[in-house]
Amino acid sequence: MKAIVSKTAGGPDTLVLEDLPEPQPGPDEVRIRVRACGVNYPDTLIIEDKYQFKPERPFSPGGEVAGEIDAVGADVSAFRIGDKVIALVGWGGMAEQVVTKAAKCLPMPPAMPFDEAAAFIFTYGTSYYALKQRAALQPGQSLLVLGAAGGVGLAAVGLGAAMGARVVAAASSQEKVDLAMKHGASAGVVYPTGALDRAAAKTLSNEFKEACGGGADVVYDAVGGDYAEAALRAIAWEGRFLVVGFPAGIPSIPLNLALLKGCQIVGVFWGSFAERDPAENQRNGAELVDMYGSGKIKPYVSARYPLAESGRAISELAERRALGKVVVTID
Repeated sequence: MKAIVSKTAGGPDTLVLEDLPEPQPGPDEVRIRVRACGVNYPDTLIIEDKYQFKPERPFSPGGEVAGEIDAVGADVSAFRIGDKVIALVGWGGMAEQVVTKAAKCLPMPPAMPFDEAAAFIFTYGTSYYALKQRAALQPGQSLLVLGAAGGVGLAAVGLGAAMGARVVAAASSQEKVDLAMKHGASAGVVYPTGALDRAAAKTLSNEFKEACGGGADVVYDAVGGDYAEAALRAIAWEGRFLVVGFPAGIPSIPLNLALLKGCQIVGVFWGSFAERDPAENQRNGAELVDMYGSGKIKPYVSARYPLAESGRAISELAERRALGKVVVTID
């Protein structure tokens, strides 16, 4: 089979296309003929050895795939050859075939195309866990989403609207805010790029607060950096601040703000949740599929690249040019 391979730690330009032996499933595993692979922020880190998991090289990036099962292990009863599935594989997805545990597969909705399927479970799973389990978001509450046009951010916008919240989309350009508005946001804030001095941070915090009608009940921070403190200063009394990601850098937060706001700063580690509580995670997945089927949520795929150009797909995400999701398609 053909696969994109990381042989040495480095950026997307270090990836190479090679022929590898066809993988074989173990007793509780399935092999998937990959049709599409979603590109996610961990892919930019794992090839540089900056992610919490460091696979033994050579390996293929790509943790989220959609395709058809073409082989099953002896102990697998839930799936058959030919079943269309979405799967979280950790890594190895940027290849023509990948092996994973059957328990990590989710049946594809019949009408869902492969590119949308490969752009679905990682971002929507993360954001639904964040908003449902970690923030307990309620109808009528205000939700401020930082990085609202990225993969997890746009999913949070759509889910927040589907859950009845008033969503405020914050992003680095009007184009990105406009995209979020099309996916359910009620208002938007364009924040400046680069470092924020004290005056700029105060101005931005006031803009966040005004857009949220006096304060955000929930802040979904998928950006980090200087934006985090500005958003925390705009949180409502007893609000919940969701720590999701740090593409702008790991922020330094003065904890006196948590005291003054009576708020919670809550970590969101969906992968660990899925491992620790697989039954609840499966319920989340089933609810997401139902929301997709009823038209309440829909992944937005902004770019598609062939397997040989997987490095370009990862670069688009690493350089923060991507809107929604980028997908690698495999014929």
